[in-house]
Amino acid sequence: METIKENKVNINKIITALENGAVLVLPTDTVYGLVCDATNNEAVEKIFQIKQRDKSNPLAVFIKDIKTAKEYADISEKQENKLEESWPGAVTFILKAKGRILSPLVYKRGAVGVRVPKYNLIGKIFEKFDKPLAQTSANISGQPASTKAKEILEQLGNKDIFFIDYGDLPERDPSTIIDLTQNKDNIIRK
Repeated sequence: METIKENKVNINKIITALENGAVLVLPTDTVYGLVCDATNNEAVEKIFQIKQRDKSNPLAVFIKDIKTAKEYADISEKQENKLEESWPGAVTFILKAKGRILSPLVYKRGAVGVRVPKYNLIGKIFEKFDKPLAQTSANISGQPASTKAKEILEQLGNKDIFFIDYGDLPERDPSTIIDLTQNKDNIIRK
């Protein structure tokens, strides 16, 4: 694991790593997360291997804004209003997918989970990287998500990833997940 401390972060280096199919651990507005280019199937596969995650459990994606969400999901006017109320922020919405532009490992039954995080580092990445980021918490499946750098290193330290180390983050919960693919909102995780 290559570690980059907060004061040494170079956005151009992060973009180059993403473009080359790297998996990164970075801080988010919730917990530390694993991210990669959501259009690069090999990179997305790496996340599943690193997490030891079942491939029947798709990853969600970070996106830049609602306009970007509309490129990957069918969004009604009512749904768009919900997105505007919640984003940027710690709410992942499951929406009906549009096409198969992203890795198939982020889709499930014609749906995709999308989120616009409220975190400065990710915003800076999206200023220069124009693709969604496949994302999930940075932990082995079945283990708790973490805001502690030391815990991330203990769980994932021997993996082939870049760790953007911002030290210990404030204690926060993972994102809320709301399924909007049916006629009513279905809260999957609060």
